[in-house]
Amino acid sequence: MSSLPVATDRFPVRALGGPTAFFEYGGLRFLTDPTFDAPGDYFRDGERIVTKTAPSAATPADLGPVDVALVSHDEHPDNLDTSGRALLAGIPLTLTTPGGGKRLGESLGDRARGLADWESVELDRPDGGTVTVTGVPALHGPGAREEVESALGQVVGFVLTGEGLPTVYVSGDNASLAAVREIADRFAPVDTAVLFAGAPRFPVLFDNQVIVLDSAMAAEATRILGARRVVPVHYDSWAHFTEGRDELAAAFAAAGLADRLDWGKDA
Repeated sequence: MSSLPVATDRFPVRALGGPTAFFEYGGLRFLTDPTFDAPGDYFRDGERIVTKTAPSAATPADLGPVDVALVSHDEHPDNLDTSGRALLAGIPLTLTTPGGGKRLGESLGDRARGLADWESVELDRPDGGTVTVTGVPALHGPGAREEVESALGQVVGFVLTGEGLPTVYVSGDNASLAAVREIADRFAPVDTAVLFAGAPRFPVLFDNQVIVLDSAMAAEATRILGARRVVPVHYDSWAHFTEGRDELAAAFAAAGLADRLDWGKDA
């Protein structure tokens, strides 16, 4: 594995709790899966579905302007909550799944765009040139895509590239190492991977198997991608996450990859 080629590979990434991360790349300011609601329960059809256990590490006002929201999927409140939806109204572009692009487009118009697998959009950089954002495969559970998507809907990941810029992968709520291998075939080595982890499980779904990467899978994804830095997200602040920081640290240490971890707390 080669060493970091340029200092810009270590651009700051702020992990804000749950799936939400904030970073500047190519002069553009990106926010992943915005979740800024206060701790509490979320209900559907009168039944509690998920519980947020901790507040976000920052408010939208703390972040300042955001140019692009990367929303892995819009259908679950632990990835796009009430505050997050309100925030999208002030963001020039939201990239998400094809279905999510249509749903969010009802309120956001052409400021919401869905990306199919391997579909790309070019964004103008403030100082010239472009950033390319490519939608990449993600699967929100184990098994065949048709079965997973019928239960939990579409999910998309993102790869960011640009001339003179490091390659960035944002996994979204992905549980498939096969998808990671497909992405690695096209983009590896990756400079920074923002990996959604936490090993969330629900007894009523897929025999209680994980529906997003567990800690050992996140370490294996790091190896597959040749990722030089990993910023884990989606492992804290929600009750249905079954593995947290300690399990991630242990899994990366066991894989000999502890030096790749960046907890995104000091940016």
